[in-house]
Amino acid sequence: MLPNFLYQLQSGAAAHGVPAGRVRCKNGVAGEETNADATVFHHEPAPPIKSVAAITTKTFMMIPSASEEPRRKKIQMYSPEFYGACAVGGVLSCGLTHTAVTPLDVVKCNMQIAPEKYRSIVGGFSLVLKEQGAAGMLRGWSPTLIGYSIQGACKYGFYEYFKKTYAEQLASGSSTEIAKKYKTLIYLAASFSSEAIADVGLCAFEAVKVRVQTQPGFAKGLRDGLPKLVASEGVMGGLYKGLIPLWCRQIPYTMMKFGTFESTVEAIYNNLVPLPKNQSSVWTQLGVSFSAGYIAGIGCAVISHPADNLVSFLNSAKGATVSQAVKQMGPVALLTRGLPLRILIIGSLSGAQWVIYDSFKLFVGLPTTGGVDEQA
Repeated sequence: MLPNFLYQLQSGAAAHGVPAGRVRCKNGVAGEETNADATVFHHEPAPPIKSVAAITTKTFMMIPSASEEPRRKKIQMYSPEFYGACAVGGVLSCGLTHTAVTPLDVVKCNMQIAPEKYRSIVGGFSLVLKEQGAAGMLRGWSPTLIGYSIQGACKYGFYEYFKKTYAEQLASGSSTEIAKKYKTLIYLAASFSSEAIADVGLCAFEAVKVRVQTQPGFAKGLRDGLPKLVASEGVMGGLYKGLIPLWCRQIPYTMMKFGTFESTVEAIYNNLVPLPKNQSSVWTQLGVSFSAGYIAGIGCAVISHPADNLVSFLNSAKGATVSQAVKQMGPVALLTRGLPLRILIIGSLSGAQWVIYDSFKLFVGLPTTGGVDEQA
């Protein structure tokens, strides 16, 4: 049995905004009082009302007939359709946001590779515009869009799958209470597993992106950059030599992102929001998603930044190695070079990603992400 702390579902009338209470109706006409629990809300289509005068009480509540119910098929939690919807939400969440910040990424990568030339954020923007024009700020957008769309689909889709799977395994081996006690470990394990898969899909496109952004004469984009990189360095040597550093960057990043997000959402609802999650408005829920996502993004940027510098260094030049990168950059530069800009990028990016992802889930009739303590 799935521990119910993973999601707090809206059901029945509560999901349609109908408050719990008493409903006065009799066969669709006011008169006889019956008790109705808003969370288990059943009704049958009533016969037509022949006269408006038949409505005699001020407490009458109109209930939609079966024919007026939304026609969209409800997605069952943890069904194939559920995981498919989460994957689509991940595509929108990661693909669109990473592509939108391509200009920032261009400057960040060049600051990491050539700090003596790109000395500051503002100076980096000015220099790219001066040397490459406005088109230079969008270099690498196509591998970014495709690569991070693939990554987003795997990251979010597999995260939901592994979160359920690990929770069930822990609960079946002990009890639901034990699974709830160690839920943070479930979030971390699920995010570790999902990101390890997602990065295999991202790695080749990340290699092309960095090469295009840091070597303007190398290629215009993905269409000419991918075959050129494969022809000159091979598949493993050109496209996947950065996989292990990418794992070192992205796996801690994603563990921090999902673990911190889930815990922050729960803390916000338990301590700051006056209503339980399933009674809060859509805007409140999305506001919580953005706030928790931004907080998580700051931690993500800090913990994954050294590996991000390694990835940029390795993908910027043919034959570059990790030892060369560490020796040339030094430990201080490895930890701090380009960090302020990356915090700005990742914080905003993470907040926006969670809003897009949870907005899409709400659109298809699913609850927003984030477990809520049962006692909240």
